[in-house]
Amino acid sequence: MIGYTMIGTADMEKAKAFYTPLLAEMGAKIVMDIGRAAFYGVAKGQPMFALCLPYDKQAPAAGNGNMVALPGGSREGVDTLYAKAIELGAVSEGEPGERMPGFYGAYFRDHDGNKLAFFHMG
Repeated sequence: MIGYTMIGTADMEKAKAFYTPLLAEMGAKIVMDIGRAAFYGVAKGQPMFALCLPYDKQAPAAGNGNMVALPGGSREGVDTLYAKAIELGAVSEGEPGERMPGFYGAYFRDHDGNKLAFFHMG
């Protein structure tokens, strides 16, 4: 149902330096880069995650209550991805742990203030 999710950045090169090694841990790579936007994916026809410089040339703004959640593959995967995000300069919004029965997640903000999570269900 979702084709791609896009978040804004004020510095495309800094954002790519953060997300390229982080998302590589999930098998993702840049599949399309048009300068003001870069799209990461794992396979053709699968949903993508994208970064962009806002089209209106205004500052990007992270929304309150907005979050992108990416599958970690396992509890260990969530732990690994969260640790990589923190290593790359993310700010913790919640260390890995079980949030409710069967839901394990970890939360962080990138250098632009965008909130993301890695999660595993089951």
